[in-house]
Amino acid sequence: MEKKLLIISSDHTGHGHKSITESLCERVKTHNEVKIHVVDGFSLGKQLLINIGKSYGPITRNSENLWKMIWKLSALKPSLVDNFIEALIRENFLKLLAEVKPDLILSVHPNFNGSILNILEKQNINIPFITLIADLVNIYPLWADTRANYIISPTFEAQNKCIEFGIPDEKIKVSGFPVRSRFFLKNHNQRKFYKNGQSLKCLIMSGGEGVGNMKKIAENLLKDFDCTVKIVAGKNDKLKMKLEKSLKAKYGDRVEIYGFTQNIQDLMLTSDIAFTRGSPNVMFEAIASNTPLIITGALPGQEEDNPTFAEKLNLGVVCKNPKEITQTINKLIENDGEYLNKIIYCQRKFINANAAEDILQFILNVGDPNYEETKVKLS
Repeated sequence: MEKKLLIISSDHTGHGHKSITESLCERVKTHNEVKIHVVDGFSLGKQLLINIGKSYGPITRNSENLWKMIWKLSALKPSLVDNFIEALIRENFLKLLAEVKPDLILSVHPNFNGSILNILEKQNINIPFITLIADLVNIYPLWADTRANYIISPTFEAQNKCIEFGIPDEKIKVSGFPVRSRFFLKNHNQRKFYKNGQSLKCLIMSGGEGVGNMKKIAENLLKDFDCTVKIVAGKNDKLKMKLEKSLKAKYGDRVEIYGFTQNIQDLMLTSDIAFTRGSPNVMFEAIASNTPLIITGALPGQEEDNPTFAEKLNLGVVCKNPKEITQTINKLIENDGEYLNKIIYCQRKFINANAAEDILQFILNVGDPNYEETKVKLS
């Protein structure tokens, strides 16, 4: 019997929500009985809500302090955010339900959990609602609504925050972070361990929005090491032009500058080290590709503790000061790359390559009275 899954995602607030959705959609190819309909939650609102969604990139690129204030204020009174968004999306959301007739609803964005649950509750519509958290440690209260049938958490840290917010433990399922299949090495041991004296291939990126001090990082690498550097400026066209002007003339073929790219997995898979901010999606794509991480910073709010999370589990190291890049690299490659190779090993042991499939299987079994007895279980 065919099941219809409606996914509420986002196209403009970073690239993480979209890539999580894509990781689930690609698994549907092996499930003939499943049909997925994806909608950008912000598109359900009036122009005001669409503009709010599109403002995420400029704000996070240009004013981290403003973003921190927005994050903290919206977390103080989640019901106000829920009610505001509910009023904006109600009409179009109900039209969408009538058109799609979903058997299940999955939200991968915090702004559409309480708002949609409000609508379902007021209209007496009984459709199982599941939340898939897209953050790792610091989560909005908006992720944690007790009315959801289940909340799927990528980490035990996020699970603990849900419990703090009052979610019963039996409603929280820990899954690992879903990553698109193209980021995984075809051969689990394809990534070679570092050997003393080898030239380093470095990748510098900062999520889809292109923030961070990429120029100084690149200059320190190119000045102090036998290396090549590839930089991904994301959607930040001004940054791309600035980097091309300042670095290409001086370092020539040793440096390559990219804008937003759909083939980021190719750059990760051919790099020895990835420099990135603490974006959950980017971090886990690097871990899936078994590329050691140097985390150069994090957005305040939802990314704040992600660098510590990675360092604690030996998935990467933290270096927030570009002046300390040389010292950090030297520490990684000393003793024939002992520390760097430890990160490669720990990433292999940590990543759940089946997270997307496990999540999809779990979601599809919600509503089946016998699902607890099936083989498909999350933690």
